[in-house]
Amino acid sequence: MQTDWAEIACEVPADMVDTLADFLVELTGNGVGIENLHLDTFSLDSLEDSPIKTVKAYLPLNDALEEMRIRIEQFLAENGPAFAGFVYAPPVISVVRNEDWANNWKVHFKPVRIGQRLVIKPTWEEYREQPGDLVIKIDPGMAFGTGAHPTTKMCLESLERICFNQSGGRLPDRVLDVGTGSGVLSIAAALMGATRITAVDIDPEAVRVTMENLELNGVERLVAASTTDLADLTELYGVVVANILAEELVRLASQLTARVAPGGWLILSGILTEKAAFVCAGFAELQLVESPSEAEWSCLTFRKAP
Repeated sequence: MQTDWAEIACEVPADMVDTLADFLVELTGNGVGIENLHLDTFSLDSLEDSPIKTVKAYLPLNDALEEMRIRIEQFLAENGPAFAGFVYAPPVISVVRNEDWANNWKVHFKPVRIGQRLVIKPTWEEYREQPGDLVIKIDPGMAFGTGAHPTTKMCLESLERICFNQSGGRLPDRVLDVGTGSGVLSIAAALMGATRITAVDIDPEAVRVTMENLELNGVERLVAASTTDLADLTELYGVVVANILAEELVRLASQLTARVAPGGWLILSGILTEKAAFVCAGFAELQLVESPSEAEWSCLTFRKAP
């Protein structure tokens, strides 16, 4: 069993963080860290407004490491000059124990209130519930979200508004969660009254983490989690939520729209605000209900005509 990992740290201008993070996630298949904190365990507002940020990726300490290092150096050299303030510096490699890598970031993940009623609580933290709280217990795994990142947070807030402002305090029975990650949105839907939830993700590890979190919250009988392709789904859903990249949302626009029941809602997130208009154009046949934004991210909620 792999016990040691290589941590590869790259210093880049703040404007380059998203570009580099996307490349590193695709290259390594693991989550990335920024400024020594896991990206999805805190509000981005808590980051210092520093012009230079440290982006960290994690790779097994094996023979492939040297090739990976070279590819990262090439990416920095080729793409860095397009960003103001970039000065090439080779990535810094250090060895970390698997136990440290998997657990030390947890110190930054505390119970967090989202919207009016939802509270996300890590399994290792205590929390005293308040009347009306809907508490989601989560153990996200290293590469998956906790729900505190703006893309997931805004989805949760949209679900809450639909539930309590539009649907009389209960979500429609059928909900589809596309790109489920750690299962936070599916669990929230179950706590808000949905009884037939479908959660899909292209990553089998994400599905495994989701299933564990469903059991932690006692909602495993209400959610079917799998790697089923969106194109293979045939049911209609009162709410469809998809928290994936903007380009993928547009590519899947016809499939996502087809899964929304008449009168139902479609919540889209994972969208950089600069790409919100691009995504809206791909869903022109639906009515845009709201488009909140936080940090550099936007969340779009549409409704299908009855």
